[in-house]
Amino acid sequence: MFPRTLVGGKSLPRLVIGTNWFMGFSHATPAKDAYIREHMDRRAIAEVVEVFFRAGVDAIFWAPGRDHLLDAIHDAQDRTGVAAIIIATPHLPVTPRTPIDGFDPDATGRVLDAAAAGGAAFCLPHQATTDATVDRCTRTLRKMDQVCRMIRERGMIPGLSTHMPEAITYADESGLDVETYISIYNALGFLMQLEVDRVARIIHHAHKPVLTIKPMAAGQLRPLQAFTFVWSTLRPQDMAAAGALSPREAEEVIELSLRILEKQPAV
Repeated sequence: MFPRTLVGGKSLPRLVIGTNWFMGFSHATPAKDAYIREHMDRRAIAEVVEVFFRAGVDAIFWAPGRDHLLDAIHDAQDRTGVAAIIIATPHLPVTPRTPIDGFDPDATGRVLDAAAAGGAAFCLPHQATTDATVDRCTRTLRKMDQVCRMIRERGMIPGLSTHMPEAITYADESGLDVETYISIYNALGFLMQLEVDRVARIIHHAHKPVLTIKPMAAGQLRPLQAFTFVWSTLRPQDMAAAGALSPREAEEVIELSLRILEKQPAV
């Protein structure tokens, strides 16, 4: 089974199922986005998720409102007997007044209630929410403590998702109540706001495990290049998320990752 780590006292696989490919976010062209959405229905998604689950990769991203993805997760659970660990990445409403007055408790509560109702064990607000609160002057994430408290109240483990690597440092410095971070990390520097080596240093100094995303740079890196870099430079407690469009692609990601982690020939 795939190696695991502890996050907030809960066991997670070091490989997490990414879902951008399921949702049609190719980071390539509108035509490719449309093709993915046309072909990745509930049945197709469940077939891919089942492969991951059978290999012990039982953690998956999900956002409230993506009902067909949640249905596919349930289908894969039924087929395998594996209980999914759902990592919710919800968008929370942010306005120009949020950094001053805080998050609207009713609107935010409704989104977090939906995440909890969907069975999420972890809740990491989407980077569109997190990064809007980053204050470089005070080196804090303004009002995110309110969100973390609301996540805890609903029985979920709080974290944050960011495209700004300094958000990890600021959260650590300010003692924000989070147990993990989502951060972009790949050898190409794709969508990364800082140089790859600087992000690597931030990850290595993070107080909590870091869940890295986009290891293959949305398909611009071949899997061997992508995972050799990621698994060779992350700490043992850190994780990587990867998506797949077919069961065979999922098998390849798992097999390749295991060979690299075990220092075995990967080709």
